[in-house]
Order: sequence, then structure tokens, then C-alpha cells
Amino acid sequence: MLIYMIRHGQTDWNAEGRLQGQKDIGLNETGRAQASQNGRALAALLEDTVGDFAFVASPLSRTRETMELARTAMGLDPFAYATDDRLVELSFGDWEGHTLDEIRRVSPERLKMRSRQKWGFIPPGAAAESYEILSWRVGAWLQSVQQPTVCVSHGGVVRSIFRLIGGWEEAEAAQTSIPQDRVLKIDTDHNVVRWL
Repeated sequence: MLIYMIRHGQTDWNAEGRLQGQKDIGLNETGRAQASQNGRALAALLEDTVGDFAFVASPLSRTRETMELARTAMGLDPFAYATDDRLVELSFGDWEGHTLDEIRRVSPERLKMRSRQKWGFIPPGAAAESYEILSWRVGAWLQSVQQPTVCVSHGGVVRSIFRLIGGWEEAEAAQTSIPQDRVLKIDTDHNVVRWL
């Protein structure tokens, strides 16, 4: 199965280094430009096969706006796509909205624990998740994909894809930078994951 995935465009919280998680933060102007650029890149990739692809996004506003701008840049109906709750970013719990420097000032030991085992670390808070927990949701979504798909999601979801499909080690998947201005090609049949 072939999946093209893009991370949502930049938000002000991304620019400020704040953990967004499941907070519903909208795109900024840079993010809108990235979304349109990714749409043009997808149009060039898909060309006349675009009708073979399903389109799905996380239901958060930053991913929906990214999808709508990308589809507009592709010359498609901006709203003709599905959403799937399994594609929502992981929850950073009580840490959402804070920078790592702010967290370091109030909880340095917890932050050290996170740096030692980022993939399995669960931040404080009732709804908080680790990347491992997130990967269970993402794995369930991958199992449900029935046709070639274009997906707009989040950095944590991309990290899960690297681990689940690419076979990356936990530390590598957890630490790698996830750009907002590139398209990720995922070939589930051959376990290939690469940025285009």
C-alpha cells in the first residue's frame, strides 16, 4: 500500500517550541505557505493517479486546514476528505502549552527521565501518552488503510510510522526531526519510508 503523508504546517506554538499535543492550535502564515507548497508537490507526484487516492487527516484544525490548503493547491475540492481520530497527535498531558525550558524549571527530574527513554515516557496528566501508546493507535489506522492514501497528520504520528513501517530503533524514531515542508512516501509492502 502506498501512503503519502505530510505533517501539518507550522503553528505559532511550533515556532515558540511549545508542546502542542492535542491542543487545537491553528496554522500561522508560514504553516499555510507550507501546506500549499506540499499540495503542489503532491499534485506533481500523483498527476493523473490522484483519483486512486483516499484523503484523510487528523481532526485537529491545524491538520484539517493543511489538508484543505493542500487540496486547493492540487486543484481539488478542499473539503472532500475524511478525518480519523486515530491520527491525532499524542497527548503531552499537563505539559501541553509549555516549552521544555519552562518544564525544566518546575520538573527537571521528569524531563531527565524523558530524555533517557523518550519513546516510552509518559508525561504527567491523566490523558498523557507515550510514543509507544500513540503507535498502537497509528498501527490500528495502518491496518485499516484499504487504498493508496494521502494523509495529513502530526510529528508523533510520523515518528510512529518510522518505527512501525521503517523498523527504526525507538531512540532514533523519537529524536528525529519531522519537517513540515516535505512529503513522506510510505510503501507498506516493502517497509520503505523516505522523505521526498
